[in-house]
Amino acid sequence: MNFEYFISKRLISAKDYKSSISAPIIKIAVSAIAVGVIMMLIAVATGVGLKQKIRDKIAAFNGHIIINNLNNNNSQETQKPISTHQDFYPEFNSVEGIDHIQGVATKYGIIRTETDFEGIIVKGVGTDYRWDYLKEYLVEGKLPVYKKDGYSTEILISEYLSKRLGFKVGDKVIVYFMNEENRDRPRLVAFQVSGIFNSGFQEFDETYLIADINQLRRLNKWNEDEVGNFEVFIDDFDEVDVKGGEVYENIGSFLDAKTIRQAFPSIFEWVSLFDFNIALIIGIMIIVSGINMITALLVLILERTQMIGMLKAMGSTDWSIRKIFLYNAAYLIIKGLLYGNIIGIGILLAQKYFKLIPLNPETYYVTEAPIYFNWDYILLVNIGTLLLCMVMLLIPSYIITRITPSKSIRFE
Repeated sequence: MNFEYFISKRLISAKDYKSSISAPIIKIAVSAIAVGVIMMLIAVATGVGLKQKIRDKIAAFNGHIIINNLNNNNSQETQKPISTHQDFYPEFNSVEGIDHIQGVATKYGIIRTETDFEGIIVKGVGTDYRWDYLKEYLVEGKLPVYKKDGYSTEILISEYLSKRLGFKVGDKVIVYFMNEENRDRPRLVAFQVSGIFNSGFQEFDETYLIADINQLRRLNKWNEDEVGNFEVFIDDFDEVDVKGGEVYENIGSFLDAKTIRQAFPSIFEWVSLFDFNIALIIGIMIIVSGINMITALLVLILERTQMIGMLKAMGSTDWSIRKIFLYNAAYLIIKGLLYGNIIGIGILLAQKYFKLIPLNPETYYVTEAPIYFNWDYILLVNIGTLLLCMVMLLIPSYIITRITPSKSIRFE
């Protein structure tokens, strides 16, 4: 064992291979490992980060599970209100894993200025609304304060609408609503901009305006204990489908519940492709890295054919000699992993804190590439790469068993 260890160290001590034919091949193999690790880290961090960011933004405006009246016909404007006197409100105790439930309402409106107009959806929220989901998207001003009694005129407007229509914090915004009793004379409400948000989710930013739900109750002539729908938030998004079914079973026969996966199927089908893309990139990178290491190992074996013959003549077994070359290959893989991690983690941290790579929000629903940074997946990528590459190297190392001392000592 000591002799084999000495030979292994002798091979590793010649790691620069300056006068060796294998020098450029080994450098390429190490570089391939490093590049592969960089690509895998970036693929996982950006893919998972983008998935989480998109679903969090959709949940911020809709909750994880939406409880509607069956008569609303999937309309974005509430047609028939729901009473808040429900067994599941304000605490959904019949289903475990429910974090919060809130009552909201929506109504179509038109913002009109002297030079332009824009169709919008006014989302009414009340005292039970969880603002922490929107707080991180606030870019200017403050969050509005709504009370149970009275009609607040404070609103949140998106940065997209504020720039398009020329509004600033403190400005008055006139919103026209359709009057069901007299369609020729729409009703108008004068709001005041309390804050401006930018979620980066273009579909919401160009559409939604956040206002007091009491204003919508007044316009719709609802009672103070009526809402348009309920938004339910859960602890673990991975269980959203299961919890969606449990919620549906516990809300009564006159209400309907759908998850945001069901409400926005096209977006989540697109997001689900990220997992396939991540797996594809990891698979390709490991194969490329493994092929390069196989090539480097074969060149090392050919260069040291005479040494292999001498070791066999001295009584070394095939497996003990194979281990020498596998140890050396493991050293090269670890070296590549080290370089790859230093560069890859550096790139991820730079993007996480300095937002160097922007994205088109109309395509990706975010303004910059989000980063999911977790040491667990970094460790898994490194261990997986090392183990899979070593398994791939077991086959080419078998060539050592075909070398005979009598022929190899004469080999040049």
